[in-house]
Amino acid sequence: MRLVYPTHKQERILEAWLVLCCETYNAALDERKSAYRMAGISLSYEDQCAELPGCKEVRPDLAKVPYQVLQDVVKRVDLAFDAFFQRVEEGKMPGFPRFKSRFRYHSLTFKQFGNSFKIHRQGKKNRGTLELARLGPVKMVMHRAIKGTPKTAIVKRTPTGKWFVSITVELRANDLQASRLPHTSEPVGIDVGLKTFAYLSTGEAIANPRFFREDETKLARAGRKLARAPKGTKERAHKRKVVARTHERIANRRKNFIEQEVSKLIARFGFLAVEALVVRNMVKNPNLAKSIADASWSMFFTRLQAKAEEAGRQVVRVNPAYTSQTCSACGHRQPMPLSVRVYECPQCGLVIHRDHNGSLNILEDGLHAVGRHSRVIPEAPGL
Repeated sequence: MRLVYPTHKQERILEAWLVLCCETYNAALDERKSAYRMAGISLSYEDQCAELPGCKEVRPDLAKVPYQVLQDVVKRVDLAFDAFFQRVEEGKMPGFPRFKSRFRYHSLTFKQFGNSFKIHRQGKKNRGTLELARLGPVKMVMHRAIKGTPKTAIVKRTPTGKWFVSITVELRANDLQASRLPHTSEPVGIDVGLKTFAYLSTGEAIANPRFFREDETKLARAGRKLARAPKGTKERAHKRKVVARTHERIANRRKNFIEQEVSKLIARFGFLAVEALVVRNMVKNPNLAKSIADASWSMFFTRLQAKAEEAGRQVVRVNPAYTSQTCSACGHRQPMPLSVRVYECPQCGLVIHRDHNGSLNILEDGLHAVGRHSRVIPEAPGL
């Protein structure tokens, strides 16, 4: 994702496009609902795309928006219905597609490199230009070179008013091989937690930074000031941005932390075993929901898997059941309340940190899943 700096005029145009795209999205959604309710007809993506030229005759201002951007708006409606029907088939809570507020429609997709968007690198360090159809060149920060062939560009506005572009590229097999790290076969088991962010089977612990907890008081104070500001005033708009900046700072710090820790793990280990946690069910616990969301385990697992595939590493997800209650030395199982942080085995006498014991079991289960058997026993019992 790269930061872009549109001029004041370009920013007004982009914001106008977002409003028009939001209206198009809601109109397409309403048309699908009405067609099925009144005539029993299910409209497709192709059907609604064919109507776009006629929509431009009725709404001439739609002609100012690039055609491919409008096509993507219709595609988003189509994907929303595909996801809805998939959830119905899987027996999950469906969640029918909903209309979008113009304050919650934040991105524009330019689908074709060389046609709807182009990228130019300037001589200055970390500077470039993003050329968008019907908008012209926009200054862009090129913090790293683009590898591969660009395919799509998504221009996004954050709640704080910043603009970013996310560029999707296609990599050839040679590019993928070049990006892979030196081979290593060293394995590791990773047990995520709340006291520590993660405990490794090597005995090392990654501290939990608790970014949300750190700024929780500041966020609550900003939220109270926002609630007191009169609606529709400039003061309320300013207070809303203060709240958005606080949330953005927390999210950026959390993402930076996870990216750095994942990079360290991928560079060091060739085999990584993690728990197959269903985090969306765990956050239903009212006592731990805020702390679990602050730890952001889902983001950690997702980035670990993506980085591992890119670097040629192997990530195995194992069943998390009883990993903390089973002795990593002899296999004895005993109840372990969350308040007990030291595992003491009554059979073999092993005394070890609870999370360290869990990470050793996770590693063993991961090795077993790929056909490797190597029961890891600590050299010396202790904390």
